[in-house]
Amino acid sequence: MGVSVVLYLVLLAAMGLARLIELRVSARNRRRLLARGVAKVPESGFPLMVAFHVAVPVAAAFEVVLLRRPFLPALAVPMGILLLLAHGLRWWVIRTLADHWNVGVMASSALGVVSSGPYRFARHPNYAAVFVEMTALPLIHTAWLTALVSAPVHAFLIRRRLAIEEAVLLADPRYRATMSAKPRFLPRPGDLAPGRRRAAAEKA
Repeated sequence: MGVSVVLYLVLLAAMGLARLIELRVSARNRRRLLARGVAKVPESGFPLMVAFHVAVPVAAAFEVVLLRRPFLPALAVPMGILLLLAHGLRWWVIRTLADHWNVGVMASSALGVVSSGPYRFARHPNYAAVFVEMTALPLIHTAWLTALVSAPVHAFLIRRRLAIEEAVLLADPRYRATMSAKPRFLPRPGDLAPGRRRAAAEKA
């Protein structure tokens, strides 16, 4: 087993550890929200989402080891940069949402609508970050089959989750007034202009 494979397996393990930390943060936030009377929204597809997040790094590991996928720096470097940026965005989301952040769907908009941080520009930046993470991670070591299969599956799971989450969020008039005009995942190019950023920050 080559050095690049060993380092890649270490990276996959580190990503798994990061997910466990996120689950602990989520469990803490869920307890706080439940104590404040916030209801957890039933979501039959949640186990599928959990299984997906376990399956992708496991599949990537097997593909790299068993099919002897090469390490291609020309692919690994941009995918690694995308992974780091997406991971940074996820933790920006977690910090911005604070107690609101949860891996499940919680009807927490009654406690206030978060429109700061990345939410100045989009309604669901977290899902964009997760999609990039889970697509870039296999490609760092050329596990293209895992990336090819997982991307449409992930898109389907996100679409299913958003149907539930947005039904809850958009039922809140304050959320609709503050967030409904913003794009779902990525900011519009004009929103990132310095003048627009200042105006958005002042409005938030």
